[in-house]
Amino acid sequence: MEVLIFPDAQSLARKSADLVESQIKTFPDSVIGLATGSTPLGLYEELIRRHNEHDLSFAGVKTFNLDEYVGIPANHPQSYRTFMDDNLFSKINIESSNTQVPDGMADNPLDVGPAYEKMIEEAGGIDLQVLGVGTDGHIGFNEPTSSLGSITRVKTLTKQTIEDNSRFFKPDEFQPKLAITMGIKTILDARRILLLAHGENKAEAVKDMIEGPLSAMCPASALQLHQRTTILIDETAASKLRLKGYYKFVGEMQDELVRKHRPSDWISR
Repeated sequence: MEVLIFPDAQSLARKSADLVESQIKTFPDSVIGLATGSTPLGLYEELIRRHNEHDLSFAGVKTFNLDEYVGIPANHPQSYRTFMDDNLFSKINIESSNTQVPDGMADNPLDVGPAYEKMIEEAGGIDLQVLGVGTDGHIGFNEPTSSLGSITRVKTLTKQTIEDNSRFFKPDEFQPKLAITMGIKTILDARRILLLAHGENKAEAVKDMIEGPLSAMCPASALQLHQRTTILIDETAASKLRLKGYYKFVGEMQDELVRKHRPSDWISR
């Protein structure tokens, strides 16, 4: 697990965009896993800018989103399909047929997970997975106590997650309590993982993820098992780390080594 600490969310977004851009330029047919929520918005805005100003092409890229609510259609304002269309897909040159989001309106939601796993397998697996982390340590909608060996499936959301997301729904509007999410094993099967976190409210989860025990109570701690995970956090999200100074020192040493010997070492495939 590589931990990179940045002074602010803007510099974090630029660095994460550097990594995604390098992946796409090296392998234009990359398969990329994507996340929703406020955390990756800076990354998406930077990728859109580079597409518009520097001709970064997504023509051959395929994407798989982590999750979707059960019970709201794809065109609902709060669906994750709408989120991705509004915040990324409609602003870059990616084929709509190459963008996959779990079907929250399937006749049988229990069938969606196995079908989604098959699509990922047929695409050749995920080269680069982008993640955020919840305040309780969840990744995707893998809530605390989720199996570390889980695959894409229906999950019941915790009260905390429902409360955290209630601000997006009107008081009298239906708010889903179920979601379809990639599993923790599905995430760990990605060849490369980037997890982004910023803000003081993520500091406890970041500490548990990086320095806590491997535990289903903090699903993100499963990333400790992945050989090629990079954690990108700002100073406030890093504020509770005991070894914060050491991570910065490691980052400096790694930069020097990679620059000299393996400039493309982080790229997957």
